[in-house]
Amino acid sequence: MATERVNRPPSLPEYPEMILEAIDALKQKEGANKSAISKYIESKYGSLSDAHTKLLTFHLERMKQRGDLIFLKNNYLKPGPDAPPKRGRGRPPKPKAPVAPGTIYAPPRPRGRPRKDPNAPPTPKKAKTTAAAPSPSKTGRPRGRPRKVKAQGAQNGAD
Repeated sequence: MATERVNRPPSLPEYPEMILEAIDALKQKEGANKSAISKYIESKYGSLSDAHTKLLTFHLERMKQRGDLIFLKNNYLKPGPDAPPKRGRGRPPKPKAPVAPGTIYAPPRPRGRPRKDPNAPPTPKKAKTTAAAPSPSKTGRPRGRPRKVKAQGAQNGAD
């Protein structure tokens, strides 16, 4: 970024170099946190810009995303042979079972619904059932809710 170079005096090294130097100099087994790195840089290079904390945060995040640093338990570590492996976002894939040599696979199926066979004979149409002729069922009753029965109205003055 051009703005960080304008704010930084020419005698200072780049921020990633200063960060890696601070982690090496602090020599902590579990790594160094952001405040310890900041204090080391301030003590070694006294003339820092006002935006030092913002620049440090930006470069720590960028180095973490690129894999230059590992962020573990609020501490930054340099990746090494004993460091945990860098893992991407999301759930890790399941381990694949080993395959015997010489195994031949069928080509993978295409996605989506398979197309109809143009040479296949047409399927017979089903006969539609009407409301008057209910479809046969195991219980002998028609499907669905029974129809309402119209109530006989009371005759005027008969009672």
